[in-house]
Amino acid sequence: MNVVARRARVRVTGTVQGVGFRPYVYRLAGELSLGGYVLNDAHGVLLEVEGVSAAVDEFLARLGPDAPPLAVLERVVAEELEPGGQRTFTIRESPRGEIPDAPVAPDTATCPDCLRELFDPVDRRFRYPFINCTNCGPRFTIVRGVPYDRPSTTMAGFTMCAACRAEYEDPSDRRFHAQPNACPVCGPSLPLLDAAVTALRHGAIVAVKGIGGYHLACRADDERAVSSLRARKHREDKPFALMAPSMAVAESLVVLDDRGRELISSPARPILLAPRRPGAPVAGSVAPGAPELGVMLPYSPLHHLLLADVGETLVMTSANVSDEPIAYRDDEALERLKDIADLFLVHDRPIETRTDDSVVRAARRPMVLRRSRGYVPASVPLPGGTPLPLLACGAELKNTFCLARGTRAWVSHHIGDLQNYETLRSFTEGIEHFARLFAVEPEVVAHDLHPEYLSTKYASDLDGIELVGVQHHHAHLAACLAEHGEAGPALGAIFDGTGYGVDGTVWGGELLVGTLRDFTRVGHLLPVRLPGGDRAVREPWRMACSWLVASGIEPPAAWRQIAELARSGLSSPRTTSMGRLFDAVSALAGIRTEVNYEGQAAIELEAACDPSERGSYPIELTGAPLVIDPRETIRAVAADVRAGRTPGVIARRFHRTIARATVEACVRLADTHDIGLVVLSGGVFQSRLLLDSVWSGLAGAGLRVLVPERLPVNDGGISYGQAAIAAATL
Repeated sequence: MNVVARRARVRVTGTVQGVGFRPYVYRLAGELSLGGYVLNDAHGVLLEVEGVSAAVDEFLARLGPDAPPLAVLERVVAEELEPGGQRTFTIRESPRGEIPDAPVAPDTATCPDCLRELFDPVDRRFRYPFINCTNCGPRFTIVRGVPYDRPSTTMAGFTMCAACRAEYEDPSDRRFHAQPNACPVCGPSLPLLDAAVTALRHGAIVAVKGIGGYHLACRADDERAVSSLRARKHREDKPFALMAPSMAVAESLVVLDDRGRELISSPARPILLAPRRPGAPVAGSVAPGAPELGVMLPYSPLHHLLLADVGETLVMTSANVSDEPIAYRDDEALERLKDIADLFLVHDRPIETRTDDSVVRAARRPMVLRRSRGYVPASVPLPGGTPLPLLACGAELKNTFCLARGTRAWVSHHIGDLQNYETLRSFTEGIEHFARLFAVEPEVVAHDLHPEYLSTKYASDLDGIELVGVQHHHAHLAACLAEHGEAGPALGAIFDGTGYGVDGTVWGGELLVGTLRDFTRVGHLLPVRLPGGDRAVREPWRMACSWLVASGIEPPAAWRQIAELARSGLSSPRTTSMGRLFDAVSALAGIRTEVNYEGQAAIELEAACDPSERGSYPIELTGAPLVIDPRETIRAVAADVRAGRTPGVIARRFHRTIARATVEACVRLADTHDIGLVVLSGGVFQSRLLLDSVWSGLAGAGLRVLVPERLPVNDGGISYGQAAIAAATL
């Protein structure tokens, strides 16, 4: 009986490097008695298999479905070759010198197998803070280049001992070709762990070097420690993130549904924003005035050891002085944090790229509020692709940048607010690193229209580059469309704080009809003055004053000077900002007249809402373009304040009013323009209450609704939208 032999060459693209894919292929080929080879190259994984035809068929059938848990296969293309008689299977060296086109895996939480070894007293890696395997551990934060091999990572300086080398070369071992493989004999070291545990138990603040940078940690139930951390970090009110030792402890702090449990325990291990439980055992200074707590589970071996030894939930916040980027280099951290931390817990594995923790919310659908560690640098498809390599510089607040080539877009980790030198340096260094990593030499650069944004100035200073200016709110619309693979047209309700309009005014409450190429402004919030410009962002009482003036109500005597600015327009540009309207009502209701972080007034306004309230306020929709005119709303709010209504009643009525007006405006415009698709985006839609109400109303009216899911609804998604628009217009 003749046995038919076959040989197939297979190209696999996607996230297939640094996730144990080559060892998996090796074992699968061995199980099926196939010869051939597998290697990493600049495009992903290339392999050839040869053997009995049925075995080759089975190999191809199982290649995707049985792949390692961290692998993400985008394409598998096989071609038939002439058999060559090869009976052995090998892992070949990665070729050098090609243009890289292979995604780099994100950093991934410690897997169950490594966790068992970490706490096993007889295991040789017992309590080793850098335990990892092909299914977990650092990736993006240690990689310096692709293909992903040890010499291209910050582990290059650590030579594997004989035991680790044996694991690395053993096809039956899960550390087979695990690039960061190490142990206490040959790998990175961490002194002072016991001292840090003791210090934390006694109320100290400890700077902890983690995966993508330093954290500042203290006991979450220690009011003195948390208050001291706030004072030293110059962070008055913005909530601190928490790290809970276990899922059970996390559930004692916040209310989790199945989706929340899935998110918080996923390999990305983000910070999950969830409703706090009444009486949650945390200090009052952890998240003053916030309805939610941000909780994460340990994601590195060091965190597991620290949390297990301390035995308490810890505050785990980015190590920086307020508004600066997270510290990640040791000398820099020691200098910048010396007046904040009582003790430094430092290891000797270098961090290549600083990366903050990601932040998500389990709302109607999972919502990413900050996309960083655990998600970056996974590429995002770019519908239609770009004929030229391009860079999109993003916005000023919550900045990310985006590099794109072909049909791939790489949206960066969270950079922060581009308002100081340190953050700008992080921005420029990040662009250079991504450009090297993914071999993108931009020929086109997209940027925001605002001439004073540092990201815009960065773009304008580049030589020999084609510049594409993109309107801020169009970028929000396009980002959501492109993420969902849609080209439009769609109606977009884009509500945020600030965006430079094509008419030179400050937009922020916009109704757009648009595609990836262009847009028309078909509606907006009634424009009012922004008294004192940026000061009105920090002092919501100024916006309250402005809206009172616009509504024909005489402001309090103490506000008369600002009222004159609003009337005269001196140092008071016009704005249609929905975010500033929320600020105004927060101030009028007596909830927040000045803010210490972006969005604070709106967050506390939502937190104050009385869930039993069913009323709302009058509001007008007039004209073409359609104007959402809340002057009647403001008059009714003012009347409620005079009547002694509680802030909770006012807050709930206001949210119901804006939701109702948004739904009515969208339904009316969708009918006028014969559009059945609505996009909701912009930072204002970070409000769970507003988003759920508007979404339900639109869906009930028969409209299809899209919101950002893989990318932030806030300005963290702007760069991707800029890239999508630039690609579509080239």
